[in-house]
Amino acid sequence: MSEPVLVVEDLRVQLDTPRGNARIVNGLSYSVAPGETVAVVGESGSGKSVSVMALLGLLPKRARVTGSARFRGRDLLTMRERELRAVRGDGVGMVFQDPMTSLNPVLTIGRQLTEGLLAHRKVSGKREARERAAQLLADVGLPDPRGALDRFPHELSGGMRQRVVIATALAGDPALLIADEATTALDVTVQAQILDLVARLQDEHRTGVVWITHDLGVVAGVADRVLVMYGGRCVEDGTVDDVFERPAHPYTQGLLGSLPQLHDGGAGGSRELVAIGGTPPPPTDLPPGCVFWPRCPVRGDERCATEQPPLTPVGPRDGAGAGSSAVPHRAATFYDAARGAGEVGS
Repeated sequence: MSEPVLVVEDLRVQLDTPRGNARIVNGLSYSVAPGETVAVVGESGSGKSVSVMALLGLLPKRARVTGSARFRGRDLLTMRERELRAVRGDGVGMVFQDPMTSLNPVLTIGRQLTEGLLAHRKVSGKREARERAAQLLADVGLPDPRGALDRFPHELSGGMRQRVVIATALAGDPALLIADEATTALDVTVQAQILDLVARLQDEHRTGVVWITHDLGVVAGVADRVLVMYGGRCVEDGTVDDVFERPAHPYTQGLLGSLPQLHDGGAGGSRELVAIGGTPPPPTDLPPGCVFWPRCPVRGDERCATEQPPLTPVGPRDGAGAGSSAVPHRAATFYDAARGAGEVGS
């Protein structure tokens, strides 16, 4: 197999807040192979976005980041700012959640797209940069791409701005693309175009993708592997087939059980959607044991309340699968996976 384009090991992010020390990411480890899509899912506040912003040095200076994140063999977490600037937008492209705050409101779309192309020497001059920028906007389905170059962000709709941000992330033909809710603001037709564009980029350049999303439908369609995060920790990790067909952690079962399915209940029948009771714990007050224990429908004895379960292999393994790494289906839970599987709706 090819060497991973990104290897994250024991990533931890802490931040001092008025309410105390917030442990936002707690021991996250994963890898991304060339051409592989790793989807990171979980509720808001689970640490998904912070975990990827930490890789590129985009957190406040008061944030304490430890662990390692090797991109092409070099640790992103130990790079100086100048080195990171050379990586951002060239080796690693990122699509942020909110396009309005990602774009400079006083610069035209063309200025913002060509700036990165010129800075990373992807073009020979301003004229070629403008042609390349127009082509990028056309690739992401923006109407009148040449005219859009002279417009300002506030003159575009939310969906059009999101497409501009995606075009900016793709401008440098990155080896790794981080997409943080990249299709949230788009209608389903444009969403399909963007997913096809990213898939084409992967086919042509073997680009690794980290896809952060709440949309499990998108995950099922694009991901090779899935990481389920809760309370800053990975609670389940496996191929998309393993996680969707045999969810082992009760939190994963709850997420999948909350999705409506047309075939539920048989002919003319239906199934009640599952609701996960309670609320996620604040990062300043995480439980000492299993982070999901206070909300778990199948929680066990005091061991769950005092010990943190490690990620361990669960269930039958049918092989790594095409496009996936050798990481087996793993879950962080003490309870009997065979007893829990299917109880909350897979």
